[in-house]
Amino acid sequence: MKDWRSEYSDWCSDPVFSDETRAEVLALRDEEEIKDRFYKQLSFGTGGLRGVIGAGTNRMNVYTVGRATQGLANFINAQTENGSVAIAYDSRKMSAEFALDSALILCANGIKVFLFDGLRPTPELSFAVRACKATAGIVITASHNPPQYNGYKVYWSDGGQIVPPYDQLIIEEVHKISDFGKIKRISQEEATARGLLHFIGKEIDDLYTSELKKLILNPEVLQKHAKNIKIVYTPLNGTGNLPVRRILRELGFSNVWTVPEQEMPDGNFPTLEYPNPEDPKAFAYALALAKEKDADIVLATDPDADRLGIYAKDAKTGEYVSFTGNMSGLLIAEYLLSQKAEKGLLPHNRKDGALVTTVVSSKMAYEIAQAYGLSVIEVLTGFKYIGEQIKLFEEARSRIGGKTDCTQYAYEYQFGYEESYGCLVGTHARDKDAVMAVTALCEAAAYYQSKGLTLWDQMLNLYRKYGFYKEELTTFTLKGADGAERISSIIEELRKNPPARLGEDSVIAVRDYEKGIRTELATGRTEKIGLPKSNVLYFETENNGWCCVRPSGTEPKIKFYFGVKGSSLKDAETRVGRLKDSLIELVGQ
Repeated sequence: MKDWRSEYSDWCSDPVFSDETRAEVLALRDEEEIKDRFYKQLSFGTGGLRGVIGAGTNRMNVYTVGRATQGLANFINAQTENGSVAIAYDSRKMSAEFALDSALILCANGIKVFLFDGLRPTPELSFAVRACKATAGIVITASHNPPQYNGYKVYWSDGGQIVPPYDQLIIEEVHKISDFGKIKRISQEEATARGLLHFIGKEIDDLYTSELKKLILNPEVLQKHAKNIKIVYTPLNGTGNLPVRRILRELGFSNVWTVPEQEMPDGNFPTLEYPNPEDPKAFAYALALAKEKDADIVLATDPDADRLGIYAKDAKTGEYVSFTGNMSGLLIAEYLLSQKAEKGLLPHNRKDGALVTTVVSSKMAYEIAQAYGLSVIEVLTGFKYIGEQIKLFEEARSRIGGKTDCTQYAYEYQFGYEESYGCLVGTHARDKDAVMAVTALCEAAAYYQSKGLTLWDQMLNLYRKYGFYKEELTTFTLKGADGAERISSIIEELRKNPPARLGEDSVIAVRDYEKGIRTELATGRTEKIGLPKSNVLYFETENNGWCCVRPSGTEPKIKFYFGVKGSSLKDAETRVGRLKDSLIELVGQ
């Protein structure tokens, strides 16, 4: 790549760029901003693109998106003569434009496109890839990022996000395109006339909703109790509004109120700085409405409706309690597995069933899996790795005729979840699904109400049954080239000089996922981890504590994860606080 000044000069004058784009670039005055826009190509990572919208090589625009799509088209055409791609998009700025432009680039390369006729959730795109028997899928979304961001995620024919070897092969094709003028495009009229562009919508919505209904375990409970559950819901101006309200209505939840200020799609997210259900500020309007309506539960889905955040009412205090992604995921897991066990729906050999989780998620998952005799599969951070396990399980069972051989990954998928507010019941999709999570959580709420329990009561039951687990996440935003260098230096320093103690406890082992090695500090004994390489460090401490450090894959952030098991909720909170303070002080943030 040229240096950033040369790239900037090209964008100021090259006729391949539109008049509007050249005007935007020429209007730039701040040298640091110019450098940030042009010091690198917007990285097409292992999932796709994500960045700030605007002109420049390090921005989301029709040129960087077009480059990614042309690379994907080249890869698909090298794989098959009859390629097809399903495309969905969310409510963010430029999402519809990026989706249509991507569709027309693919059509120009002779690839059939199934383009949704309006915005849809990411999990529905995952479902649509297989429903349309497409070669690949694209969703235009920046998920829960701030309003100035957009993104571009690629899926493969199994409905999951691209993973090795396809991710690297597609990246190589994208990197081969150095001239934006080489990107092929045709008009919408020509794409339609050639039978390459097809709009999809209601037929996929109906199939998707039907699959969600099949996951219900206690329809008789819903028939009796759904109407008694009071729900406040906010789609945070994203894609969840219609599908979430539809599934709740069709399951019999009639007392549902939607936050009016956040109901309609709006890429400006006018009431929010950060449309993320992990952020308590995102619930301000919803909680106010919940208190007015005396709601039992409060739900929020992020803009592409793959993450679900919840608050549940504590009947004893009347206050609303925030559930972390770990808490809601574990609550759904316990409900799902307990009901399957009661109904005889778990595998005959329980160990053949698998609960899939990630290295930074709560270790209570192991306790729950053990209670129901299931195996636990731990994967790297990112739901694409959970989706990949479903594919591996199915492929292995197909190879051996449905018989189980755990050495070939031939498990039966039971549940998957990650701490970042994402989970998946069923295998209709291969990505986290907030519409499904709403379905499962609200069914659980109705069931527990039939037993005289609130969701918070049941969460306390889980703590008493499995232990008082507590997790926290701290992130630091470090923008630009200097920020990227600082993030790298923090991780490298910890890699070279791992701490001997964190909080009150000794560090007993370090897992370096970049090297693929776990090292016991006392003995120096090493063992292979057996997961793909990733720039992640994980510290195991005494007394069931742990912490993990990794750079964000989608934002200029470094993330620190912490987890403990305490003797009480208060003890767990104290211990995780000391663990967090110790590591943050160590890295000087």
